[in-house]
Amino acid sequence: MDKIFDLKKEIIKTLDSNKALDIVEINLENKSSMADHLIIASGTSSRHLQALSETVLEKFKSSGVFNSKIEGNESNDWKLIDGVDIVVHIFNPEKRKFYDLEKMWSELIPKEKVLI
Repeated sequence: MDKIFDLKKEIIKTLDSNKALDIVEINLENKSSMADHLIIASGTSSRHLQALSETVLEKFKSSGVFNSKIEGNESNDWKLIDGVDIVVHIFNPEKRKFYDLEKMWSELIPKEKVLI
């Protein structure tokens, strides 16, 4: 558990040092079986989104999460980096507001609906 917590902190630090905007971390334990943590951030342009996603992917791989991958490579509006226990969404601000994942995942979900 401490390894995941430390990696989560490293991912957030990496996003911050690479000028990601509005970084939010949501604990998904007891809410979803897909991951334990969700990190959401915004980028300033399609190039910034791509650079952030590649940097996060490298951080996952250098931390031993070798089966991590980027989804949304063809998109200019969003990227998802699947780090198994940690999922990172990077959006342009308009798409982030449209999908509003913070609201969706921050709400309390009944235990019988936890499994996806």
